[in-house]
Amino acid sequence: MNSSSLSLPPTFDLPQKTAPTSSIGGWLRILHRVNPVLSWTGWLHVALLGVALVLLPLDARLVTGAPVWLKPIKFCLSVLAFVWTLGWLLADLPTPAQRGVRRVSRVVAVCMLVEIACIVLQAARGTASHYNIATPLNILVFNLMGVAIMVNTGATVAAVYLGWRYRPHGPAGYVWGVRLGLLLFLVGSVLGGMMIHLNQHTVGAPDGGPGLPGLGWSTRAGDLRIAHFLGMHALQVVPLLGWWLSRRLPRRAALLTWLGALLYTGLVAFLFIQALQGQPVLKL
Repeated sequence: MNSSSLSLPPTFDLPQKTAPTSSIGGWLRILHRVNPVLSWTGWLHVALLGVALVLLPLDARLVTGAPVWLKPIKFCLSVLAFVWTLGWLLADLPTPAQRGVRRVSRVVAVCMLVEIACIVLQAARGTASHYNIATPLNILVFNLMGVAIMVNTGATVAAVYLGWRYRPHGPAGYVWGVRLGLLLFLVGSVLGGMMIHLNQHTVGAPDGGPGLPGLGWSTRAGDLRIAHFLGMHALQVVPLLGWWLSRRLPRRAALLTWLGALLYTGLVAFLFIQALQGQPVLKL
């Protein structure tokens, strides 16, 4: 494999996005224009994030050893990064793909709203949202979240298909960054299924033990959330890598983006296997 074999033919469709902007406000305005559904979904999570941050110091209740509003904060941030990144990347697909993009966006928006509604509901009730089968209501909420994630995974498969079927606008390094980032995000999403299978995210100890500050990742046993986290954030890391390489090393950007994605995949696989063996990423 060489960089020339990874080069792609030029696209004949005008990109939906205007010239790059250096301001966050400009970036957000472009995002809202090209994908209002995922833009509004992100803003709703910003609002919920604000509410959770206000409640965090006011509510002393704990769930699995952590403040009750910490999980909504984490998920608001995670979903916000997901939907805004997805909206931005899919806007680079050509016109023939945009009908599929709109369908994917609507499905993702509904799924993410269902998930965050369940998480906020359970936080307000002072109980766990994930792996909680203590009562019929908790089982219902957890199953509803599971259905939402399964449907969202299907929408992600469709997004991966669109990204590989149609050439995104941009240089070859960025194009492969988008495609590989979407694919690795899907892998990271699927890794979350192991936590559902085990009905917990810690391997070798109960959930809620000592963990890294802020993150909560176990420092005494294996924690499947680490590989899941890194896999899902390939959606940001790999396209950014491809974009940066395209600016710095345009002739080798495609090849180096592939190599970077392979190294990233190896890291995710290593952390996943390490967690399954009950080993913490950092033992304190």
